[in-house]
Amino acid sequence: MTCRVMLRSVFRCLQTNPVAGYRSMSQSSLAGKVAIVTASTDGIGLAAAQALGKRGAHVVVSSRRQANVDKAVALLQSQSIQVTGTTCNVGKGEDREKLVKMTLDQYGGIDILVSNAAVNPFFGSIMDSTEEVWDKILDVNVKSAFLMTKLVVPHMEKRGGGNVIFVSSVGGYQPMTGLGPYCVSKTALLGLTRALAPDLAQSNIRVNCVAPGIIKTRFSSANWRARGNWRSDCILVHRGGFLHHRRDHHSNRRDGLSTVNLHVQQNTFALNRVFL
Repeated sequence: MTCRVMLRSVFRCLQTNPVAGYRSMSQSSLAGKVAIVTASTDGIGLAAAQALGKRGAHVVVSSRRQANVDKAVALLQSQSIQVTGTTCNVGKGEDREKLVKMTLDQYGGIDILVSNAAVNPFFGSIMDSTEEVWDKILDVNVKSAFLMTKLVVPHMEKRGGGNVIFVSSVGGYQPMTGLGPYCVSKTALLGLTRALAPDLAQSNIRVNCVAPGIIKTRFSSANWRARGNWRSDCILVHRGGFLHHRRDHHSNRRDGLSTVNLHVQQNTFALNRVFL
């Protein structure tokens, strides 16, 4: 079975509640909401921070390097976005705790977590990957996503609910050549979403997972450069490069699917009805 046929099959399976074409971005305000976006000084994370900030949210950005944080904060402030930032390596418990504490000290609560941080230290045959590679990828991409969620949930509960969004990948459905361990970690995020959603629904906390295709960012450069034309090889299988893993549990709607419509054109990341 070819890559094209397999991805078409996956996409059909995800169309239980299809989103009929593009809708304009929701005009509902996020004023007063506080959003943490991990790995948010570049690429998808930065674009998500911009989208949240433009709708009125107080945004907290983070990166492992202070220079990157300073650059992102300056950019967002120039766009009249209420933002602060700090260094954070999500693989370190003390850094995760520092990020949450700084957010609480600055804004008094947390409403939204966009868990975007990920690493991929390996490109090649999965059989050549080492234990060190697997430990690094699973620690950052999966375990840290859960532990970060565990830290923010009590503060969301104090505010009557919240939203957790994991950034997975189309590779979580159809592994990409050369990215085996990374794709396995993205598949794990789909499972984490399904595992968390029923439990957190009781606290009016919604859990969503989005699966972008290859977006032309610095992080994905090894992949799209290897493929030559970054829009080729059947990866961008839905408008804007996204497949949708839609799982949304409201406190009064335990079996529904969320409406998640994300639009990506290179580094532009627009959100429609993800948070409300």
